[in-house]
Amino acid sequence: MNEYCYVYVLRSLKDQMFYVGFTKNLTGRVEAHNGGLVPSTKRRTPMELVYWEGCRNQSDATDREKYLKSSWGKRYIKNRLRNYLTGFTP
Repeated sequence: MNEYCYVYVLRSLKDQMFYVGFTKNLTGRVEAHNGGLVPSTKRRTPMELVYWEGCRNQSDATDREKYLKSSWGKRYIKNRLRNYLTGFTP
């Protein structure tokens, strides 16, 4: 069985901004972000994982990552996480 690749969205608890990436080891990558080991987010920690998708291959994951970084993808994430972002709880 092939390994999954994950596309993930982190939200900085410091500045509330999103970060989108992909990895084969989701838990390890989130730990690396929060440990200050990722240059693009080390000044924005702590980060929380707010969304992820699993893909069967790296090509699909990188295509999805590219989409989520686009203006349409950012809109998708904000709509997908609407309840989380507004603090709504049923």
